Amino acid sequence: MHYLYNSLLIARFVLLNTMILALLLISFTQKTEAQSNSGHNHDQAPMEPMDGHTHHAGTGHPYDLTPIGVMGGHTHHAGGLMLSYRYMYMSMDGNRIGTNRVSNQKVLEDFKVTPTDMNMQMHMFGLMYAPTDYITLMGMIPYVKKSMNHLTRMGTRFRTETDGIGDIKFAGLIKVFDNYNQRVHINAGMSFPTGSIDEKGDTPMGPNQQLPYPMQLGSGTFDLLPGITYLGQHNYISWGSQVSGTIRLGENDRDYTLGDELDITAWGAWDWYNWISTSARLDWQFWGNIDGADPALNPAVVPTADPNLRGGNRLDMLFGVNFYVPEGPPLIKGQKLAVEFGLPIYQDLDGPQLETDWVLTLGWQYAFSAY
Repeated sequence: MHYLYNSLLIARFVLLNTMILALLLISFTQKTEAQSNSGHNHDQAPMEPMDGHTHHAGTGHPYDLTPIGVMGGHTHHAGGLMLSYRYMYMSMDGNRIGTNRVSNQKVLEDFKVTPTDMNMQMHMFGLMYAPTDYITLMGMIPYVKKSMNHLTRMGTRFRTETDGIGDIKFAGLIKVFDNYNQRVHINAGMSFPTGSIDEKGDTPMGPNQQLPYPMQLGSGTFDLLPGITYLGQHNYISWGSQVSGTIRLGENDRDYTLGDELDITAWGAWDWYNWISTSARLDWQFWGNIDGADPALNPAVVPTADPNLRGGNRLDMLFGVNFYVPEGPPLIKGQKLAVEFGLPIYQDLDGPQLETDWVLTLGWQYAFSAY
């Protein structure tokens, strides 16, 4: 999959340069707005505010139509605060090589053990705060739980499980354009190696064995999280797109580096009433193979221990529903409940590798002003 490797290198270059571009655009945008305000240019069409629905009374947040599965998809006005919680579930069942599904028996021709299925759960706790209209700060703390079932050549089945804090993330969302119901902001973040990469479990090889890469809770490295997000809105319709990446910095203390990641997503949403909207989204994810190897893992035993069998890409179709409270008492107004469910429509994996069957995200958000 040389094309995947080249695509990730190009993505790294583009996403890093967006950070530099952001600083220039902020300066230009602020200067342009100042000149526009001082000149009272009446020939320019008036801007409809992005953070409200023009024909809907009471809505006042730019995120009420954004799918809950999009991270860092909106900014806030100065003084804005938002608490959030997301529950994410991914189900994987069966192995795939390239775009073809393969049986357990096929995998066991080359390996002593094969994974058969895996479930991954994540509880994500988030906080957003906007010190200015142009910058929104975001922090996320994940709690991860994983389980994987296996089958050996001898017919033995066993299960491994891990859980704990994952890699904590901090980001700045830098607004560079906000006019005519369209908005662009830069996502500039970093992931910190707080998730364990020393998770162990009991296997047929013996007790307290180092578990393969997919069962670990973090990357073990500091990772850059660059991206750019575009939002648009007209009457009852909104749309958006986001390109984001994960760029690994250095090698962890187990002598390997996870592959870089690229995520490209686009969506559209319809506001049915003042409190409910639905969305449809496409999400294309790319991830590279592992550079280096954990010396405690034997890649001949199970494919999940082979660093050259971890890359791939997947295209998901997702559908979501948002419930939003635009008016009410202070502790009720600004609350949002949302759900998004997705199915892969294309997968190409450096396998044998477990394929994804479906993904689910449930979320709660509460936005209010600190002033």
